[in-house]
Amino acid sequence: MTAVSEITAAPPAAPPARRFRLSWQVALLGVLGLLIMMSVARVVTGANDITSAGTVGAALGLAVPIGLAALGGLWSERAGVVNIGLEGMMILGTWCGAWGGLVFGNPWAGVIAGAIGGALGGLLHAVVTVTFGVDHIISGVAINILGLGATQYLSKLVFTGMQGGGETQSPRIPPIGSVSVPGIGDGLQSVERAHLFLVSDLAGVLRGITQNVSLFTLLALVLVPVSFYVLWRTPFGLRLRSCGERPVAAESLGVNVYYYKYVAVLMSGALAGLGGAFLSIVASGIYREGQTGGRGFIGLAAMIFGNWRPGGLAGGALLFGYTDALQLRQGGTSVHALLLVVAMLLAAFAVYQLVKQRRGRAALISGVFAVAVFAVFSVTDTVAEQFTSFTPHLTTLLVLSLASQSLRMPAADGLPYRKGQAK
Repeated sequence: MTAVSEITAAPPAAPPARRFRLSWQVALLGVLGLLIMMSVARVVTGANDITSAGTVGAALGLAVPIGLAALGGLWSERAGVVNIGLEGMMILGTWCGAWGGLVFGNPWAGVIAGAIGGALGGLLHAVVTVTFGVDHIISGVAINILGLGATQYLSKLVFTGMQGGGETQSPRIPPIGSVSVPGIGDGLQSVERAHLFLVSDLAGVLRGITQNVSLFTLLALVLVPVSFYVLWRTPFGLRLRSCGERPVAAESLGVNVYYYKYVAVLMSGALAGLGGAFLSIVASGIYREGQTGGRGFIGLAAMIFGNWRPGGLAGGALLFGYTDALQLRQGGTSVHALLLVVAMLLAAFAVYQLVKQRRGRAALISGVFAVAVFAVFSVTDTVAEQFTSFTPHLTTLLVLSLASQSLRMPAADGLPYRKGQAK
């Protein structure tokens, strides 16, 4: 009887799959693993620039405007307002940052002016979408067009006639200072030039993030944990995020949904404006028409890649900034070395999918792509110049396509809201 009952008994339920949670220990191990892969690629290909201090410093600088735009998108979308107008707000920030730095003779005045310029674009977006209920995408596209047209008109009006200025550019803007960690620069440089496995790569990364770092970059880095603390560790942030998840429920608990949406979109515009001000004041030292180069849209992609979280979007911004820096420094040679890193990453991802996630199909697809990328690396010596210039944008597309399966946007993001509505 016992044997029969054992045979007919239903099999035990499979334990629920453990959800992957990223801790700082796992993140640190991931960074170390990536650095080892890049060191292997450097030794194999001889492309020493992929981990040099110059590339790392350039990547950090190029990541700042993307990260600030992404942070702006995070504030807006966590409150339920889609902000496609980040590019236009960045454009306003570039012009206002240059204007403020020139008029007041102080670059920090330009930083404040850039934030105000972006916030004005955010205010317009909030009025149109929150108060009048216009579709968020239409409003964002209109702000992108308006930002470009307004700055073209203002440049002709203000900068024409100034010494060094013109219809499409401003005179030279006073620079913002930079800081370095004293006493370690020369030592790290010597270790980096020795081209030792892993040790020289680590020295190059450390020198890139500790020497000649702009004060504006430090400000941008501080804004990431500050945003996390405000949005996830304060009652204000809880109310703001509730407006992006369940605005009707938030209203029933006494939350002024309109107020929090306005604050979020204003902050979004201000942060995007700061990103624009960085481009004109720090990155180039001069305002030029079209200098945002689509970074507002790339920032939006970084925010989505980061799953609407500050840490994730910071990683996405660094990824896009690194690919941009790589193609600017050694072009085809460095990007060719990066193909080997991508092949190793795909192979590691395939093993993880097979061993930890038990997803044979996903592991097979990743393995096939790893083999294909390695084959391209093996049969080529460099990458065409046309491809290297497209690397940041291709990275954006690949990252979004690979990360799309595990993303969860705020539940009410982009949905119209009216006070007193039933649902």
